[in-house]
Amino acid sequence: MKRILITGGAGFLGSHLCERFLAEGYAVICMDNLITGSLDNIEHLFGKDEFLFMRQDVTEFLHVPGRLDAVLHFASPASPIDYLELPIQTLKVGSLGTHKALGLAREKGARFLLASTSECYGDPEEHPQKESYWGNVNPVGPRGVYDEAKRFAEAMTMAYHRYHGVETRIIRIFNTYGPRMRLNDGRALPAFMSQALEGRPITVFGDGSQTRSFCYVDDLVEGIWRLLNSDEPEPTNIGNPAEMTILEFAQKVVELTGSASEISFRDLPEDDPKVRQPDITKARRVLGWEPTVDLDTGLRRTLNYFRTKVGAQASTTGA
Repeated sequence: MKRILITGGAGFLGSHLCERFLAEGYAVICMDNLITGSLDNIEHLFGKDEFLFMRQDVTEFLHVPGRLDAVLHFASPASPIDYLELPIQTLKVGSLGTHKALGLAREKGARFLLASTSECYGDPEEHPQKESYWGNVNPVGPRGVYDEAKRFAEAMTMAYHRYHGVETRIIRIFNTYGPRMRLNDGRALPAFMSQALEGRPITVFGDGSQTRSFCYVDDLVEGIWRLLNSDEPEPTNIGNPAEMTILEFAQKVVELTGSASEISFRDLPEDDPKVRQPDITKARRVLGWEPTVDLDTGLRRTLNYFRTKVGAQASTTGA
């Protein structure tokens, strides 16, 4: 039986990866310090013999007994509200945490996969964004703590690949959505869905003309699985190239939920990217991957989860 470590395994993406690798017959070690992750995301896995949870900060000394076949490094605050509140921790997990995880992979002779991000492209001047584009990032702006942490993590990963011969994979993740996103994580979909379900105004920043491309979590997980099992060491975009404006996305959520919520416009945050769309030519060629879940289907699946979460929150607060 193959054995894998997933850092950040109690988070939104990490928990879905734990499920996928268990289903593929792996023994899974889920490591998380629970700063942004939640045991709620993985509690259904605790009864499985092949699943082990370790509560640990990956920026500290990292030791896992026994052999490992792969290390998937997904530990990091990943939404603006998180990395703006936790800037130092975000920089540390991208630098020290990546160093520790790479060191562990080298020690075990394990394959290493880094969860990087489309934020490496910053506010891009190339559209759509190819892996060869170096980006347009403000290193000293408020978002720089996340952007530069991930860019450093990519550089560290490639250094371990070139200098130490570690088998490395780098995925640049574009906007992803699905069950287990936190209601208050600050990203567009959780904000829009929770506001719509509660009948509050939908908050759209700027005039809503900025674009994003939304990928359903199952498609992303399939891309990660294929990338890990490929021979591609350099960055690969995984995302849905179906681009839409944030205003269009907000209107779609209102329509889907049947909400009477109105749209409220707020000032655009500093360094907020104006466009975001992956060029997935490489993923199609190298991995034979492209998204298969259309937005309406993915949103319906996600809505069921958010209805339950909003209802549970309301009963807890007595609303």
